Amino acid sequence: MTDANACPIRHIVMWNVAGSTEAEKRRAIDSVRREFEALQGRIPGMTRLEIGVDISRIDYACDMLLLTEFESAAALAAYAVHPEHLAVRDRLAGLRIARHQVDYPMIPQDHPPIAQEGAAG
Repeated sequence: MTDANACPIRHIVMWNVAGSTEAEKRRAIDSVRREFEALQGRIPGMTRLEIGVDISRIDYACDMLLLTEFESAAALAAYAVHPEHLAVRDRLAGLRIARHQVDYPMIPQDHPPIAQEGAAG
């Protein structure tokens, strides 16, 4: 069995942003994107940073997400208190109105990937 603390960790955060119009929401999304993308290469142990913006327009969907990957649980814990991350969090406090988070170890699976419909195999 693999030790989850020694595995890379995926950290996913989803938000709804403030704004009563599409233009206000777009500005909020752009600000959140800009602030987090500025962290790339500046956080020890962070190996991936990706921002996604929802295109579904489903009423229960979040507006955007941050997907990051870290070398270990310790690297994620260090990110949580890193001064640059805390500064971004503080600058964006009023723009993000709802937040959901999932952190999980990227443990290699013992089973094959799900086959695609119509794929040979």
